[in-house]
Amino acid sequence: MIPLRQVAMRLRRQISTYPWRFARVGGVDQVVLRQGEDIARLPELDQKLWMVLCMPTRGIALNPRTCEILDTDKDGFIRPPEILAAVAWCVSVFNDLGCLLEPSDQVQLDAIKDPQILAGARRILKNLGKPDAAAITLSDVTSQEQIFANTRFNGDGVVPAPSADTPAVAEAIECMVSLLGGTKDRSGKMGIDQGTLSQFMRDAKATLEWRQRGASDPAVFPLPHEATLDAFAAVQAVRPKVDDFFARCQVSAFDDRARAAMNGDASVYASYAGKVLSPGASEMLGLPLALVVPEGSLPLEQGLNPAWGDAIRRLREKAIVLLLKSSDASLGAADWTRLLAMLAAHEVWQAARPGTPVMQLDELRLASLLKPEITDAIQALIQRDAELKDENSQIEKLEKMIRFQRDLYEVLTNYVNFSDFYGQTYAIFQAGSLYLDARACHLCIDVADPAKHAAMAGLSNAYLAYCDIRRLGTQRTIVAVITDGDAQNLSVGRNGVFYDRGGLDWSATITRIVSNPISVREAFWMPYRKLVRLIEDQIAKRAQAAEDASMVRMNTTASVIATADQVRATTPMPAPKKIELGTIALIGTAIGGMSALVGGFLQVLFGLGYWLPLGVLGIILLISGPSMLLAAIKLKQRNLGPVLDANGWAINTRARMNPAFGAALTELAHLPPGSRRMFADPYARRSPWWRVASLLIALAVVIAAVWCTRHKQDKPAVQPVAASESSAPA
Repeated sequence: MIPLRQVAMRLRRQISTYPWRFARVGGVDQVVLRQGEDIARLPELDQKLWMVLCMPTRGIALNPRTCEILDTDKDGFIRPPEILAAVAWCVSVFNDLGCLLEPSDQVQLDAIKDPQILAGARRILKNLGKPDAAAITLSDVTSQEQIFANTRFNGDGVVPAPSADTPAVAEAIECMVSLLGGTKDRSGKMGIDQGTLSQFMRDAKATLEWRQRGASDPAVFPLPHEATLDAFAAVQAVRPKVDDFFARCQVSAFDDRARAAMNGDASVYASYAGKVLSPGASEMLGLPLALVVPEGSLPLEQGLNPAWGDAIRRLREKAIVLLLKSSDASLGAADWTRLLAMLAAHEVWQAARPGTPVMQLDELRLASLLKPEITDAIQALIQRDAELKDENSQIEKLEKMIRFQRDLYEVLTNYVNFSDFYGQTYAIFQAGSLYLDARACHLCIDVADPAKHAAMAGLSNAYLAYCDIRRLGTQRTIVAVITDGDAQNLSVGRNGVFYDRGGLDWSATITRIVSNPISVREAFWMPYRKLVRLIEDQIAKRAQAAEDASMVRMNTTASVIATADQVRATTPMPAPKKIELGTIALIGTAIGGMSALVGGFLQVLFGLGYWLPLGVLGIILLISGPSMLLAAIKLKQRNLGPVLDANGWAINTRARMNPAFGAALTELAHLPPGSRRMFADPYARRSPWWRVASLLIALAVVIAAVWCTRHKQDKPAVQPVAASESSAPA
């Protein structure tokens, strides 16, 4: 099989002679896919003309199962070779790829080209009770339990009990499933496969051999079967503690100084004095079994640690009396060693015990399940089921076929071209719409790491608002690309509502902003807004400074009044400050200069005559022109590519968003058609200043008109004089 990368390299070298059609959209020539032949010829299209070279499988509005099928190498990204492989597979199974242009979750049977897939589709419809159906749907192929509910074999290699030919075989299958768990069949029932059968046979044989080894060796069971098991259990329950006791006795015999330490420190017993103890108290479990003395014996009746009394009594009844044939009231170290030796063979046999659930069955049941007529019958059933593997594996191909019928064209219109994005439908990377500040932003994209995303997305020259959205304890992050309106009321902390593609509403809060021009209209007013903001800031600063100075004076005055009785009466009053004449002259000079400047400016402006409107327009352009020019340049360069690249995409060309397209991506608030405005606002501020301003503007217009008229009348009549001179006699 040729790797996909080699296929892509070969196709890239080919020169296509197919008459492709391109549309100029978003400042880029994009291929048009309007017929099945266009899709079939995609391997011939130069990949330099594709809009996308890599698309992530997460964060997009595409069915996860479809993404899994397309992502053949399971790396989380869909690349051109995988797209071309999907197209090539569709060519091999569809009669005409034109059906992909009409997305649907069903495939017509007459559209299936592969005879094996067609046979599988007919068999599925027959099993579902729809043999005369003309199409097969996605729900038909995904409900495998309904497809195989009434069939014995389905090609998955799993055999449930109802598939057996005889009750004995069915009972054996049920027993194996109950012990080993089994595997779920396509019909929904639990059954066994070849692995389960092999495991059961291995475990059953190992269990029988282990049991037979114990029965054949007399040393393994020195007592009857159950008695030996009880004796071994009684010994194992106290063995570590008895070994510890005899070891302490040996240490005491070695050195008398260790005797007190081996019996436990007296302070330990003192700590128990104020407690309520019981024979089985946990505090006593760590103490020695009995009083430690050199070469001592373990008492079996009196002088025992109460916490171990019951265990020692079981040891005496189940092991010492039966194996050692002793009824003594104590157990010496030599007798303990002899007791362990008598159970050594049984201990080795127990260590070899198979750790399998099959141990729950007795020997007769195991032998019956291992009979050849049972195991061979189950083996034959598994083989019969496996023979249908190729036939029933068409279900996966049918699922792939139907998913491509529904989703592949949408993938192509968001990969080879961006017809969905520049058309009237959502692109697969658009998460929904954000309603905020009297506008609806339709270009919203899911973001995993806002800080990392903003570093790259800022190169798009677009205004970006990152928002945290929340719904029922779930939180996500989106970035909204705002392409129309202005940013005057947009700031971190503003709230809005986000509607996802399913229509669910989320609470949205702006957490980060990447500022860029939104429109030329906003740029026109920007200098004036900055000037107003500067004036407001200066006024606020002066007012704050004046308020602070006033507070200082008030505090000083209050202090003086409070201490007036302490001030000497002879203290002379301070002389009032005099205003210097130089200061008055300086202020007058400044006012005069400003008046002269304004007067000169108005004289030049009104001296333009009929060109006065153009002069005013020139002044406006002089103020707003630079910001408008800068905004126009950035809006011309506004590009969606960096926004998607920051999300793991590989955009191959520039996906521009000009102002006209931006108005479609961000809708501003407009009154509905036929609406009427009621201008009688009862809370509007009634002020006479607008009348005064209107009167002054009208007066200025009249003065300008009169001045222009007089200026025209004052011009000398050059032409009549010249005419009279020419008519004089020579």
